[in-house]
Amino acid sequence: MLFATTRPGQLQFDFHTRGIARAAGGWLKREEAIMGTAITVELWADDRRQGEAAAAAVMDEMHRIDRLMSPHKPGSELSRINREAAQRAVPLSEEMGRLVERALAFSQLSGGAFDISYAAAGQLYDYRQRVRPDAAALAAACECVGWKGLRLDARARSLRFAREGMRIDLGGFAKGHAVDNAAAILRRRGISHAIVSAGSDSRVVGDGRGRPWSVALRDPRRPGADMAVRPLRDVSISTSGDCARGVDDRNGHGHPLIDPATGCSPRGVRSVTILADDGLTSEALSKAVFVLGVERGMALVAGVPGTQAVVVDAQGVLHASPGLLLPAAAD
Repeated sequence: MLFATTRPGQLQFDFHTRGIARAAGGWLKREEAIMGTAITVELWADDRRQGEAAAAAVMDEMHRIDRLMSPHKPGSELSRINREAAQRAVPLSEEMGRLVERALAFSQLSGGAFDISYAAAGQLYDYRQRVRPDAAALAAACECVGWKGLRLDARARSLRFAREGMRIDLGGFAKGHAVDNAAAILRRRGISHAIVSAGSDSRVVGDGRGRPWSVALRDPRRPGADMAVRPLRDVSISTSGDCARGVDDRNGHGHPLIDPATGCSPRGVRSVTILADDGLTSEALSKAVFVLGVERGMALVAGVPGTQAVVVDAQGVLHASPGLLLPAAAD
């Protein structure tokens, strides 16, 4: 086993290199805590110095994205947008402009199930301190949620909020972007075999040196239940789940994922995992499907070329895209 990509309480992917020889010094692994989550890069390098430099470059990129997109750093571009966009159109960097444009496209595609303006309500929760808003505060915040109120001028590359109190958060998007960028950095540095993980978002680069990565799928609420996804290479994987750091909301159920329409935690799904060609797509769809539920969520995924889904509903029943799952193989 290389590593598990998700937090306790979520559907977990464990990456395996079944039958792949691991030459001494060839595989390198580096871990850091960045963007409020565990960042891991594991790669094969014939030259150890080359591998260490590539891993360091990945971590530098993760720190750069955190400085740019953290809602907790007053100097970040995201914080500047949230401070100023209700009063004026805020100029965006090229990178931020592209991300907001992609986010709005996913909002339209999902009928608002994915919505970066959820932050007006999301900021009222403190999952670590188990704090939740009262009904009146939540209702007022939800009045400020709505992706159609994000006035993006793509030509001028600026963003303005339609009303006071709106906020955006790229927490459901930035890690997918980060693993995409990390994969590109590794390839530019001559790394052909790697896995990069940012919390529950991962990117497989190439294969396990001649054989595809094999991925074990485990539901921690059902000990011993183990399926295996088809062998993977060059794919992004994102998992969204009702992990353990949630708080009870007014429905008696809570976790860090909220429905933008209600400001509350969806109740119909336990976990969603999306496989896609890029991390932005896999992460955005994992959030959207979690909100939409099994039937509408699987229909959404079926309409997006190159994507597949594994969903565990509230009763623990597993649903998957056709042909995705295979029986688990023994180590």
